[in-house]
Amino acid sequence: MKILTRYILREFCVPLFYCLTGFISIYVLFELFGSFSKLMAAKPGFVASVTYFAGYFAPFFQWMAPACLMLATLYTMWRFCRNSEIVAMRASGIGFFTIVKPVLAMSVLMACAVAWVNESYVPRYSSWAKQLKDAKFEVGAMGDAKGILFVNEKAGRRWQADMPKSRSARALENVRVTVRDPGSVLDISARRERRITSVRAVFKGGQWYFFAPRAVWCENGVETPDESVPQGAGLWCFPEFDERPEELVRENCEWGYMSTRDRLGYLKAHDGLDERTRRRYRYDVWAKVVAPLACIVITLFAIPMGIATGRQSVSKGIIGALAMFFAFYGLSILCMVCAARGWLAPFPAAILPDIVFLALGVRLFWKNR
Repeated sequence: MKILTRYILREFCVPLFYCLTGFISIYVLFELFGSFSKLMAAKPGFVASVTYFAGYFAPFFQWMAPACLMLATLYTMWRFCRNSEIVAMRASGIGFFTIVKPVLAMSVLMACAVAWVNESYVPRYSSWAKQLKDAKFEVGAMGDAKGILFVNEKAGRRWQADMPKSRSARALENVRVTVRDPGSVLDISARRERRITSVRAVFKGGQWYFFAPRAVWCENGVETPDESVPQGAGLWCFPEFDERPEELVRENCEWGYMSTRDRLGYLKAHDGLDERTRRRYRYDVWAKVVAPLACIVITLFAIPMGIATGRQSVSKGIIGALAMFFAFYGLSILCMVCAARGWLAPFPAAILPDIVFLALGVRLFWKNR
């Protein structure tokens, strides 16, 4: 790595670190105002507390990261212009893109971090943080089983079971599967159904195995044993049950904590959603996919705005950058409303703000090259 690249990277990373630390501290303090007494009473421990605050903060990272990049870029460019460092670099034959390349590279890395947090960290730890808060920060209560409910409308099956808090549905306890007759609707008024109960069920090799299952046919409140299943058998396989563990987990996870893959699976499994809800959910899927691009787009137009703070006036550059920042998210909200009302398709509505401000940022970037 060249000396100049290391220098620019160091000058940029220091204010970026301060911005990240400051925003995280603000979020933590706001959460502490409402949870401090409960935390002191429960005493969940240092690791659990840190994991909770990280999980609480993670869903907001996709909006905080672009803001931190913008502020760090404005400050770095202002310092370079104030000390005439950019003039000296250009006079030495160094191209404008070479000067700002470390800043753009950091924005790409931050975009990758946003994508990882949204797709991996949030689905796992943000949901865990909410469960811990619901348990009043009693870590011991987190070990209790979580009741799940899954309805397979196409196959006419209804699952009820207890799932460990680890979010792994490969081992269920107190399982109860209700199967309607083929062609019947899945509601409580159906007259005939098959009920399978078991103390434990595991998913292995693509099939469900029930321990000591009990299967009966129920018709008009009268139960008769299902002779196809040995009553109380040590282990019995049900190959007709094609539900997968991730489907059961997805059905009992909040939409905001789902990964893109889980959201797509949820939409595929729920064909009966009304059109407005489906449009909104499809927009959410695409918005989550393109969210990391905001880091690059905002950094791109923050660079010329930062140079303007040194060449013209500090207020002009800062006000211009803030105006573009809020205009970017204002357009995002407008596109979200248009997508929900059906005026725009979900994908164009999600990507339009990035395209518009990317073009604007490239134009400003080109003028300062």
